[in-house]
Amino acid sequence: MRLSAMGDVAMTVPVLRAFVKQHPEVKITVISRPFFKPFFEGIPNLSFFAFDEKERHKGVAGLLRLFKDLKGLNIEAFADLHNVLRSKVIRNLFALSGKKTASVDKGRAEKKALTQPENKVFQQLPTMFERHIKVFGELGFTVDLSQPEFPEKAILSPEILALIGTNNRKLIGIAPFAQYDSKVYPLDLMQELIDQVALDTTNTVLLFGGGKKEIELLDSLVSNKKNVINMAGQLKFQQELQLISNLDVMLSMDSGNAHIAAMLGVKVITLWGATHPYAGFSAFNQLIENALVSNRNQFPKLPTSVYGNKKVSGYEEAMRTILPETIVLRIKKVLLNH
Repeated sequence: MRLSAMGDVAMTVPVLRAFVKQHPEVKITVISRPFFKPFFEGIPNLSFFAFDEKERHKGVAGLLRLFKDLKGLNIEAFADLHNVLRSKVIRNLFALSGKKTASVDKGRAEKKALTQPENKVFQQLPTMFERHIKVFGELGFTVDLSQPEFPEKAILSPEILALIGTNNRKLIGIAPFAQYDSKVYPLDLMQELIDQVALDTTNTVLLFGGGKKEIELLDSLVSNKKNVINMAGQLKFQQELQLISNLDVMLSMDSGNAHIAAMLGVKVITLWGATHPYAGFSAFNQLIENALVSNRNQFPKLPTSVYGNKKVSGYEEAMRTILPETIVLRIKKVLLNH
């Protein structure tokens, strides 16, 4: 069970792919929001159970209904990869009915030590992937992520090709937004970066986002360049996943798009502001050099937050220490080694 958020749900996918391959005798049922169902399509021995937050599974009575629905699936063990009130209720009901249960340890104390302004303990914490593996270990299943497998690149539909063109250019995805401002690269620097990448006409730059405000901002970043295309609002979610699977590289903030691209086997470059890879939310199977962090000599309190939801006075400009030229060089290096 993992209900949200998008990036967190995407981070379960590589672990589950490895699990079903290494334990083909086990059937997995993923309980999550209906929107995330496409993440899990094509994984053998895995079925998806849609959590109906608005009606059937709403409130306390809804959670009891959810347990009853799940009980009918003859579940023998319950892995709580969310560890929030809702999932705890379901987990405890399974435990009371004699089933094996385990839950993810979010490591709150160690994350607090990493993000506190004074007496900071600046060290790499276990990744979410390692935390998920530990849950399955408690249920009696080992999972080895050392040789991950990814789905085949999707065959792009004529509808998608009509938007991006059929030439053999390098496809560079850029997702400039995140849930919190402290994780978003400054727009003027993002414009510089896109301008530099677009100078190479063998590149096609695809911009990703969602919602009216983001679509307008992405339109401004396109600024009449033929090889920069705003994809926001143009495709259904399933089609967006198909397109992302065909990227040569994805540039993302510390956000869901990084995890979606990574679960599809795409090379990902991430930019980090108030947050830091040490908190354990790096994109799966990526080189540490592809995580570009703000300068801690200039901003020693970084990371100031695990999720980017805390504003620290004087730290608003931290991401300006990641220069557009540095990012462009990293993109070129990834493309060269692709």
